[in-house]
Amino acid sequence: MSDEDVETKLAEWWTTLAEALGLGEVPADRDAILGLAGVAAHNVVRPAAPITTFLAGYAAGRAGGSAEDVAAAVATARAAVPR
Repeated sequence: MSDEDVETKLAEWWTTLAEALGLGEVPADRDAILGLAGVAAHNVVRPAAPITTFLAGYAAGRAGGSAEDVAAAVATARAAVPR
């Protein structure tokens, strides 16, 4: 699968899942979330990726769910990952 195919599939999945969850537009930077997952997977253990992104998303939602809340939660989670 080409990088373009992966990007297309990922964008489609993002939209499909957001709609299925009743979220509409999601004010988040998908690349920042994927980057957070990568940092957690490589610096903690691979299964830390989904746990880390889930908890960052949960924290962002509790904070209000704005784009700024998401960015702050991602930044805080990245800072918590051991180097």
